Order: sequence, then structure tokens, then C-alpha cells
Amino acid sequence: MRKLRRRLPKNSMPGPQRVKMSTVDTAWLRMDRPHNLMMVCGVMMFDRAVDHARLVRVVEERFCVFPRFRQRAVERDGTACWEDDERFDVARHVVRDALPGRAGKRELQALVSRLVATPLDPAHPMWQFHLVERCGGGSALILRIHHCYADGIALVRVMLSMTDAGPEGPPAMPFAPGRRARSSAARAAEGMLVQPLSGMVKSALAAGASLLGRGAGLFHDPAAAVEFASQGGALAAEIGRIALMGQDSATRFKGKPGVAKRVAWADPLPLAEVKAVGGALSASVNDVLLSCVTGALRAYLADKGDAVDGLTLRAVVPVNLRPIEKAWQLGNQFGLVFCDLPIGIENPVERLYAVRTNMHALKGSWQPALTMGLLSAMGAAPSALQELVLQVLARNGTAVMTNVPGPVHALYLAGAKIASVIVWVPQSGDIGLGVSILSYAGNVQFGLLTDRSLCPDPERVIERFGAEFEKLLLTTLLSPWPDRGDLDPLLAERAVAQP
Repeated sequence: MRKLRRRLPKNSMPGPQRVKMSTVDTAWLRMDRPHNLMMVCGVMMFDRAVDHARLVRVVEERFCVFPRFRQRAVERDGTACWEDDERFDVARHVVRDALPGRAGKRELQALVSRLVATPLDPAHPMWQFHLVERCGGGSALILRIHHCYADGIALVRVMLSMTDAGPEGPPAMPFAPGRRARSSAARAAEGMLVQPLSGMVKSALAAGASLLGRGAGLFHDPAAAVEFASQGGALAAEIGRIALMGQDSATRFKGKPGVAKRVAWADPLPLAEVKAVGGALSASVNDVLLSCVTGALRAYLADKGDAVDGLTLRAVVPVNLRPIEKAWQLGNQFGLVFCDLPIGIENPVERLYAVRTNMHALKGSWQPALTMGLLSAMGAAPSALQELVLQVLARNGTAVMTNVPGPVHALYLAGAKIASVIVWVPQSGDIGLGVSILSYAGNVQFGLLTDRSLCPDPERVIERFGAEFEKLLLTTLLSPWPDRGDLDPLLAERAVAQP
């Protein structure tokens, strides 16, 4: 018997199974700070009460079918791993939360604000669903998932797999690991998601390895950044460009964030109207929405008495880097681009053209590949390099801004119709402002997450989004239209010429 025991391999002994975590996921695990938790948070609003027991069954059968969500993130001897939670209990992760009296939007926003600043328990899988059974005329579901589990695109894919096309089915997107879902609803939903920049993932990881080997010295030495950029090649030039990027404008949105957060969301805009304005101005839906966000931030700063003329703020925008059919594998495969928001332009049409010009300049950029490589390097490198990269991100950006197109038709969860959805991604480093744009069932929903010490009244920003769109719509209708159907060429030229 003793001889037999000696021959048993170590991993045959009882205990939880472990799988090494990818370096990118490790970076998100280690980025947690008390003032900025690396947590994806979302809210679903329902038109009727959701039954808790039925919700638990759906989560167990359609969410926990992904093995990752039964695992916890652990670090052993400096290496991050996924480890099976031998005490996993779905009831620990699907909980009830009650609001006082006849609770509505304001009370729900206060609860979400508290939960978005509350850490998840690392002793168990770091995700939790909070069911508010009585809220408004129905129920609300608050979702909290640590970013190390998956990026936004993957989590949208997971949540779609939990939904139905009707109160009693069929599933809107059946879970089918390893092959593409074939239902029409699945194809429509996948078609709405951000498409990847093919072929960049390997280059991204190679870029990260290169920077790791250099000790990220480019970010300390401007002369080294210029020399590296002059070596030729799109990736080398992009590294030099980010290293030499000027510090973002100093506004009340920047500063040292605290622990307390505030969230707010606006009444939705009709997507058809947004598309119509974009079509009339030869701009994308994304250009129109970013222009409205820019106008809302400008109006808020101006109302506070701050100088806004000529001001530019920089937003950090996630970009998907993987085929959507592989989203079920979870994990993080995205990069970031730095987009300038022309806060200083008052005219809404001129501002839209400036946003369009800035976004067009980012098409085909190597920034997503480079930033994903930096994240990979962070997960594999000492903490000093990680802190350096976070400082660069915080210095170069004011806000994290996401725009995720969702399903075109309303879906159901646990038998209840989902009336609206809003999702926020975390802000890394010292960034204290998060803007979320999500389209669903013919509407566009805006959400805002702020740091209480920097922007204690996000509702005063969010309420301006609709007003800015109305301004853009009215200006478009009143603009002079030449025969060819474009706006006044002089107006367009002035907008493009804006710095």
C-alpha cells in the first residue's frame, strides 16, 4: 500500500483542480483597487415581477453551464489560477435585495451605486446577481461580475444565452460551445456585436513581450520613444505615439478618486431617429452618440462655471479583438483606443463632424493590439510595471466609454420581459468617469458611472444626453441643404478643420 501511494502522481490526490489563468486575465485580477474595483456591473429592468426560484434555475442551467463561473480566482506562488470551488452554491450568488416602500428609479440607482463599490468575495467565484423583486411596476436584476472572468463582448454573449425569445421560450441563443449558434435570433444578435480586428491578437501579445523585455522604458524616456517610433512599422510608430501622448486636459472629472461611486441612466432614445440623423449627416450611429455624450459633458462643465472653449477630453474606448463565435470561451481579448472628445465645440453639427474625423483617424490603428499587449505584459510582469501602465492610462484619459449594440428585439429572462438593459465596465487606475451606451429593442440607453468626490451628481450630466440629441436633430433640420443632399460645405469644412 505504501509503495502504491508513492507512485501516485501529486495531482491525483484529492483537492480542487486548478488551471493557469491567462496573462491578460491576470492583469485584470490584479488591477483591483479600493477606489476602482475591476467589476462589470449591469442592470436589467423587467415589466413584471420575476420569480426568484425560477431565476435561480435559469442561472444554474444556463449561466453555471460555463465551468468558469464555478471557479474562483486564486494566486499561488505568484501565479494566478482558476480553481474549482468545492463549496459552490448557486444560492450564494443569486440573492434578494429589497428597496424601501414604493421604490423607483432613484432608489434603484442608490442601490446600484452602493453595490458597484462593494467588493466581491474572493473566497468564491466572483459574481453575484441581486434580484429586486419590487421596483417600479416590475422587478430589477443587478449583475456584478469581476472583469477577470470575461470582457464585455463575452459577457453579452453569456447573458444572451440565458434569455428566451418569448415568455416560455424558445431560447434566444442556445449555448453551443465550439460551434456557431444557428437560430435566426442568434445570428441577428451576433451580427449586432462589435466585429473583431482580425489577425491582431498574436501581434498584440508579441508587442507586450517586446515592451516587457525593454522594461517599459519608453514611457519613462521621451527620447527613447522617438527613436523606437523612427524604426519604422505601424506598431513601432503606435508605441511611440502613445508614449509621447500629451497629458489629458485637467477638469473636475480628473483627480484622485475615492471609494464611493454614483450611477445614473437616462431615458432611452429611439434608435431609428439616431440612424436617421446619422444618415442625413453621413455619420455613423456611433459618431452621433459620441457627439451627444461630448455635448452633455460640455454643458455640465459650463453650468459649473468651468472654461470649455477649445477644450478636448480623451476617452478610452475598448475594441474587440476576437471572433464572436469564440466569445463563449470567456476571458479577455480586447484592446483600447484613445479617442479625443471635442468638448470645446459648441455647434452640435460641427462637433459631430469633429467626432467623426477623430474616429475615422483611429480606423486600422494598432492601438488596440498594443494596449492588449500591455495588459498581457502587466499580467506577466512585476507590480512596478503594472503600476506604470496604469499611470499612463490614467494620465492619458478622462473616461472609459463603451458602446455595445445589443439585440434588435425584446427578450425574456425567467419568463419576464426585459424592458431595458444598461451595463458599465470598470475604470482602471485613477480614471473616475465611465460612460455606457447600449442599444436594445429599438432604443439606445445611456448610463454614467462617476466617482462621488469628482462628480457627485451624474444625473445632471445624464439628463443632458437627450437634450443634446434634440439640439443635433433640430440643427440638422434647419441647416441649408444643397441639391446633392449634403450639409452646407462651409459648415462641413469648418468642422473638419477643428483641432
